[in-house]
Amino acid sequence: MGQFLLSATLACLGAGLVVTALLLARQRNVTDRLRRRNAELADVLRLQEEELRHLAAVRLPQLRDRLEGRPVTVSGPLDERRIAATGLDKTMTAVMRLFTEAVESAKANAEQSAKGTLKAMMRTVQSLANEQQLAISDMQQRHDDPEVLAGLLRIDHMNAQLGRRAQATAVLFGSWPGQQRSAAPVVDVVRGATSRIRDYLRVQVSSEVSVAIVGRAVEPVVLAVAELLDNAARHSQPNTPVEVNFQLAHNGVAIMIDDAGVAMNSEEIQRASALLSGRDLGDIARLGDPPRIGFAAVGVLAARYGFTVSVDTRSPYGGVRAVVFVPNDLLTKVDDGQDAAPAAPAEPKTVPATRSAPGPLPRRRRMDAARDASADPAGPAAARPARPPKEVAAGLGAWQRGTRSGRAAAAGADPGNATEPASDIEGNERS
Repeated sequence: MGQFLLSATLACLGAGLVVTALLLARQRNVTDRLRRRNAELADVLRLQEEELRHLAAVRLPQLRDRLEGRPVTVSGPLDERRIAATGLDKTMTAVMRLFTEAVESAKANAEQSAKGTLKAMMRTVQSLANEQQLAISDMQQRHDDPEVLAGLLRIDHMNAQLGRRAQATAVLFGSWPGQQRSAAPVVDVVRGATSRIRDYLRVQVSSEVSVAIVGRAVEPVVLAVAELLDNAARHSQPNTPVEVNFQLAHNGVAIMIDDAGVAMNSEEIQRASALLSGRDLGDIARLGDPPRIGFAAVGVLAARYGFTVSVDTRSPYGGVRAVVFVPNDLLTKVDDGQDAAPAAPAEPKTVPATRSAPGPLPRRRRMDAARDASADPAGPAAARPARPPKEVAAGLGAWQRGTRSGRAAAAGADPGNATEPASDIEGNERS
């Protein structure tokens, strides 16, 4: 009996040991799996933390810089394959999309606000410049003193440049040019543009064409040519001429402006071409400090009215050749000895017109025109005595008043109230 109990006890102990061993082995397997799983989860968590830090410290700032127009490449995830397996890549993509939308929305709102503010400011400046122009014109009619007249002519020229700068800025921010003229010969358009730049004495018109620009496009082309002339004069030596030529084509006319300045490199030409296309204005803040609005404003005008502008050709003098090509749709005929054909219907304006008689384009009187005014057709210049400056200025004043009276009479207006069309905008830097 005792022997039986001992055998049974030993059997039970053996079975217990086997069960215990099996339980211990199973527990160890479970523990090993849990340990491996914890290690995997810890590794994934570490990877996600690293990816999130990389997103916040590197990828989002790079995306911001690219959205601001800087040539930056946005980095991808640190471990794209492993992060894709966790599903975090979709979350990060969504974050970057939301970030992009937020930045672009903020930029658009800020730019729209800035445009609206500057547009309103430029309207005020334009209005003041035009009021000042009226006052100057009135004083030129009433004063015969040669010194006063000479001073008024200088002020008139400076005011024309101030108005041109204000008008270019307003156009860049969405305004219309704000003036409506009758059709004008292409040569007169160039002369009108010449009168609005500082170095107008350097501009040489070397040829002529017998075509005119329709009324709705006169002011835009004047502004565009003025900007290009100013750009050419500013980026060439002050003792060199800026030459203007014309070339008739089967589908339009080209106005070619050649300077003897420094040519642009390929990067500058590419940037200028993008601005002149009128389709790549981009962020206004990228125009520089101070802002270089010339090419941008010309591009807006060209795209809006249907002419084209290019600066990708070198001039014969080593500088830049700017070409304004006006298609046949914007051209009309000029009768010999007569004004151009009637203007096309007026474009809608957001800037009120400030002159009552559209008339032909004004031409700038040269301040040093003593030799021109004193020219004697009977003999060579060397044999002609120079007229006193006061007499020349008085003659200029009389000629100016007579011109105004003739224009007013042709328009059926009171000669005493006739005024010249207003001048507008200023400024431009290469590219």
